[in-house]
Amino acid sequence: MNGIRKMAMAGVLLLATAAAFGQSSMQKSEPVATGTFHGQVHATSGRASIYKDMDSKMVLRLTNFKTSNGPDVHVLLIAAKDAEDNQNFLSSMTERVELGKLKGNEGDQNYEIPTGTDLAKFKTVAIYCERFNATFGAAPLEKF
Repeated sequence: MNGIRKMAMAGVLLLATAAAFGQSSMQKSEPVATGTFHGQVHATSGRASIYKDMDSKMVLRLTNFKTSNGPDVHVLLIAAKDAEDNQNFLSSMTERVELGKLKGNEGDQNYEIPTGTDLAKFKTVAIYCERFNATFGAAPLEKF
């Protein structure tokens, strides 16, 4: 019984340390831009926010995020003011920056933004299904 109690205490300490580290990292980051997701054909909701840390590295954070599940779904920054449902970026040749495959169709998640990405040019976050060439949702970004 005593061993179980020690393991539980160690787990609580580990969680508290991780929480403090996460808050510390976020406090060192400043918000740069934010936007709210919309999507009709594939209901998409939540907030997209870009943060820059002290080393000028940028991260896209999706919060309260929810969209449809689908195959081969990616997170993109696109060179457009917004994106319509089921917009096909392959045929329209819209310039984009790939941030990676969608980590999950629900919940908070982070994506690193490549160094040198021009946020004056890439103004919208898009959730895009490559297999069906369709936009699930988009969040036009506004600067702080």
